Order: sequence, then structure tokens, then C-alpha cells
Amino acid sequence: MADATTAAPLAVLAAGAAGAAYLYTTNPHEPGHLLPQCPFRWATGLLCPACGGTRMVYDLMHGHFEQAWVDNRLLLLTAPFALALLARWAWEGLRGRRWGPRFGRRTQYAILATAVVWTVARNLVSP
Repeated sequence: MADATTAAPLAVLAAGAAGAAYLYTTNPHEPGHLLPQCPFRWATGLLCPACGGTRMVYDLMHGHFEQAWVDNRLLLLTAPFALALLARWAWEGLRGRRWGPRFGRRTQYAILATAVVWTVARNLVSP
């Protein structure tokens, strides 16, 4: 039986595959689908740093790269880094080892500042 170190990456990979399979056949640009709503946007009416991420992933899976760029530029640029961290975590977990990225204070502040600046900028420019 798999321990938590191995089970967690397997569960995340299975959930991601299931979510991707559903999203592939569900156009988030059209209303009326069972897709999560952004709680920040629901509460404030403003776009959060990740708003448009579901549409972006859908567009990427269908080869609509320009539309993915429109959906969320920052998320599109940072997704490869996040996926690399996820892949490393899964790889280490499947090998029975614990792993987690370690970010220094400066890096954490830079990530937070980037998210805040992106949120403000996209809400000022957004129609």
C-alpha cells in the first residue's frame, strides 16, 4: 500500500487528468457549465491574479495560443515554472521521498508583489 508521500502525487495527477478531460470537452467561454467560479471575483467583482486560468488551459489544450495569452498573460508565463515544481514534487513522491520547494523571503515577497501588481493592472485596464 502506498504511503502519503506516494499517494498524494498520485491523487493530484489523477484529479488533474480528470479535470483536464472534463475541461477539454467543456468550453468555459460559454455559460452554463459546471466549472468553479472565482470567489474573489464573486465577492468583489474584480479579477484575481488567476482569473481566466480555466479559459487559458482550455485554449491551450485546443491550440488557441493567442486567446490563452488574452485570458491571463501572467499565468501563461508562470505556468511552466509551476508545472516544473509540480513535476518535481510528483517525481520525488513517487520515488518515496518528501520534497517541497523552498523559497527565501525575497522570492516570496517578489511573488506576492507580482501578484498584487498584476491584479491592480489587469483591473485598471480590463473593460
